[in-house]
This record gives sequence, structure tokens and C-alpha cells, in this order.
Amino acid sequence: MSLSWTPDQVLSLAPDSSSAKSGRELSSPGKWVGFARSADESALWGECQGSGRLPYQTQIDLSGGTPTFKCTCPSRKFPCKHGLGLFLMYAARPEAFAAAEPPVWVVEWLEGRRKRAEAKAEKAAKGPAPKDPHAQAKREAAREKKVAAGVAELSLWLRDLVRGGLAQAPGKPYKFWDDMGARLVDAQAPGLARMVRELAEHTSGEGWQERLLERLGRIHLAAQAYARLSSLPEPHQADVRAVVGFTQPQEEVQALEGVAGTWLVMGQAVVQEEKLRARRTWLLQEGTYRYALLLEFAFGKNAFSVPLHPDSSWEGELAFFPSAYPMRAVLKSGQPRYDYSLATIGGDTAAGLLDAYSAALAANPWTERIPATLTATLEPFGDVSRWTLRSPEGAQLRLHPRFNYHHGLLGYTGGQPVHLFGEWDGEAFLPLRAYAEGEQGLLNLPHQEAVE
Repeated sequence: MSLSWTPDQVLSLAPDSSSAKSGRELSSPGKWVGFARSADESALWGECQGSGRLPYQTQIDLSGGTPTFKCTCPSRKFPCKHGLGLFLMYAARPEAFAAAEPPVWVVEWLEGRRKRAEAKAEKAAKGPAPKDPHAQAKREAAREKKVAAGVAELSLWLRDLVRGGLAQAPGKPYKFWDDMGARLVDAQAPGLARMVRELAEHTSGEGWQERLLERLGRIHLAAQAYARLSSLPEPHQADVRAVVGFTQPQEEVQALEGVAGTWLVMGQAVVQEEKLRARRTWLLQEGTYRYALLLEFAFGKNAFSVPLHPDSSWEGELAFFPSAYPMRAVLKSGQPRYDYSLATIGGDTAAGLLDAYSAALAANPWTERIPATLTATLEPFGDVSRWTLRSPEGAQLRLHPRFNYHHGLLGYTGGQPVHLFGEWDGEAFLPLRAYAEGEQGLLNLPHQEAVE
């Protein structure tokens, strides 16, 4: 028997507001050629007539903690509107789904998923193949040498750039930044390469000089810190290595001591770059109000592995990546829960948010964003790029330019102060969740960035 899902929980899986709207439109039986479920309610399937000759075949696997979707439609969104429509219809009217034997196309998909899961479990049970310590040490030493050479070249490039004057930056083509980024990739320092390439985005617009100088300072600090890595405390070493581009396997992190509790899912954000999707899931520990970030990646239409959505929580342990300001974590043990409430969680002031951001930067200067709750009133203007959030003490914060749900949020708040959960990057606030203290009504703010 699958877990019970409500229509609101299903809609929280939508990648954006347009997908949620289209999913609602397809949640009527009349839109479907046929639909059914397995006897144990672990799978749903249906056929929806589209613009082509053959109907789209949509299927959902509910056997795990989180639903997995597949559809023959050409949509790059995940889940697509057909998957949302079918799931919404089941959540609202499960009795309309007759139990039946799955058709061949469903059986083949489920069998493929089962075999891949078994292979993964078998591989995990065997554990990693024994490594040759000598060969591994040799590879690590070779990479450290390449990174050190790349960092030295980066430091020289930064000095030349600043010596020439930042006024020349707007006239430089993207190739100027990309070439240095490519050399850092060759030096096996992908984190620094990304930071260098992103500099091209900060050579125009109001206040570009301050933004560019700040980012150059962070890159310079990373280069200098890596050159003196052995003299730093271990948590700071971990931060420097992470910003340079060294990764730590999640299996190693899961072996660390865990932090147990009830972790509420506060909000999610998805970034789409071609066929690769990255999802940030923010958790808040009940009682301690400690935040944790789960960062996942999925290619194509593959599902994210973490069985959590914005109307759920995790009862169990999390393990945190080593850091002077630990936020990123992995699930260690436990299970998802679907009884959820933010009724006792209030919002912070703008001053409190800025203090928290200052503390994060003091511990880890390369912190890109922090999670925060904020009590504020949405203040609209004719141009949505000028909409702001005003906190009760009168401070104004800029809405993130990638936020595109202005009118939906305004309709929810009715012009009154509301609690918002979101991300603060030092310049703008990106809302991911709106809620009123003492009430159960939540507004999940769809957020999916398409990176060009």
C-alpha cells in the first residue's frame, strides 16, 4: 500500500507554476484515454491524448518514499504536466482508479527500475573495491601539484587584471574569462573555474564595480588560502578545498557522527542547466532551529534520490560535511514523514537576517547563500524588478531577480505581513515558502532556474 498523498502535496512537486496549472487542467478523467493502478497501489499509469497520433503513456512508481515519473511526451520538465495530472487525479479520487494488471510498457519500466535498484543494493553491500594505497597517494599528489600550479597562475592573472584597472573589465569578451576558467579546469580546480567564469556576469549594470571587486576578493582569498592550506585548522581546510573543487564522497560523510531529530523541509529550489538538474532542499531541525542543506543532482528525466518534498519532514539522522560553518548534509538514517506544520515557527527581522549572513561569512567567506525566515510585507511596483520586501522595523530588502511568482505571493498575503522562508545571497532574497504563524495554510513558491 502506498503512502497517502494530498493534492497540495502533489502540486508541491511541480517544477514551476505553469506546470502546476497545466497539471490541474489534466486532472480530469475526461482528459485521459484510460488509467488504472496496480493491485497494491504501488504503480499508476494512464494514456493521455496529445497533439500526436498516439496518446502519451504516463506512469508513476509509488513503491519508494518518493514518486518516480515517466512519460513519453517531449517535455523537459520533471515531473511533466501529464505526470502531475495523473497523480492529482489519483490523490483527489483514488476510487476512480480500478485495479488492473500493468500493461507491458509499465511492466518493462518497473522491472528495469527493480533491476537497477537491486544492482545498486548489491554494489553497496559489496562495498568499494579495495584501493591500492600507493597508487591512490600518487594520484592525489599529482592532482595537488596540478592544482597548486593552477592557483599560482590564477594569482598572477588576478594581479594583472587589477593592475590594468577594473574600468577595462566591461570591454573584455566572455572568452577572456572563459580562457582562464578553462586553464583552471585543466588544473583540476573546477570550483575556482566556475567562480572565474561567473565574473563575466558582473561587468555591467548598476553597482557592477563593487560586485566585481567583491568577487575578485573572494577568488584571491581562496587562492591565498590554498597556498597556505597546511597552516589552517581542519574545518577551514575543508572549506578551502571545497571552494577549489575537491569533492568528498557522500559515503565518507555518512560514516561520520550523525545529528538526530525531526527535520522539517522548509523549501526547495531547482536549477536546470541543459539536461542536468540540481536541487537544493533546506531542512530545519525542530527545537534547535539548525539548518541543513541537501544538494542533489539528476540527469535528464531521472528522479532525485532524496524522498522529500516541501510538505514533508525527515525523522532520523543527518551527517554534515566538515566545515567551519556546516550546512551541507546527507541523510544518514531515518524515514520521511508527512504530518507537517510550521505553525510555531515565526519570522526573523531584516537585521537578524543580516547578522546571520555576517556570521556565516565570518566563518566561511565563500558562503554563497544562507537560509532564513523573514517577516515582511510585499511592496509591489509597476516594474516587478523593483518589488521589495519591507520588514516590520522598516528595512527594505530586494527580491531576487529570478523570483517570478510576484502576483501569486501578493494574492496569498493580501498586502499584509507574512512569514517567508527563502535564501539570502547578500544582495537579494529568494522566497521559497510563505506561511502565517498559527495557521496550517502554506504557500509553496515554485522555483526552477533555467541557466543559459
